[in-house]
Amino acid sequence: MPVFDVDALDDPRLNSFTGLTDMQMRMVTEPAAGIFLAEGEKVIRRALAADLRMVSALMEPKWWPALEPHVPASADVFLATPALLKQITGFRLHRGALATFQRPPGEPADHVLRGTRTAVLLEDLVDHTNVGAVFRSAAGLGVDAILVTRRCADPWYRRAVKTSMGAVFSLPWATVEDAAAGIAAARTAGMQTLALDPAAEQSLRAWQPDRPTMLLLGTEGPGLSEQARSHADVLVSIPMAHGIDSLNVATAAAVACYVLTS
Repeated sequence: MPVFDVDALDDPRLNSFTGLTDMQMRMVTEPAAGIFLAEGEKVIRRALAADLRMVSALMEPKWWPALEPHVPASADVFLATPALLKQITGFRLHRGALATFQRPPGEPADHVLRGTRTAVLLEDLVDHTNVGAVFRSAAGLGVDAILVTRRCADPWYRRAVKTSMGAVFSLPWATVEDAAAGIAAARTAGMQTLALDPAAEQSLRAWQPDRPTMLLLGTEGPGLSEQARSHADVLVSIPMAHGIDSLNVATAAAVACYVLTS
């Protein structure tokens, strides 16, 4: 495979790695180019293990020996000093390696939900870190699938991929237009819907899964939309103490996924 030492910021071969702190720009350019970025040796190796196609990689020389046996011959590899990496990307790469991969084609919701017993729907979450954390908890606790609404933060965005620790590669997921479409897909798959709502009277502690269930999680702050709450089969809350009104959505997801898969 071609391996290049980088010594200039204006190398056009590095365009996929420049300006990574400009989130608004990256959210447009990466989907348009059909790529996503994986950060860190562990996440990169998990992407490769999931048979996703690497396009190129940029890293400190010290990370190359561990990754070399796993990188396909078709990928271009660029090696640079930590100082130059920071100038190229716009931030300090603590784990020293980045790679671009082709985004795989999305699957329809009915394929993702087919035969599942547990699933999660993310309605319009705006924080990529929260999206990645939900994917990691859901995968780790044994949830079968995830649906995300079209307005939800992109699970393929670098920060979401990193926070998920590669769970976006292994957990089946699909994009739906909105919560109503996700709920309809769940019902077609024979699933009930369980909405997590801090205002609900029924406690999650008292709820017991008795058939395939999709958990509904709403955006940070406002939570689930009225559309989602009104269409859900069951509304539950996580009891709070010490004057705390609710949990962060990613934390609440982990608690609810534990119950969902018990």
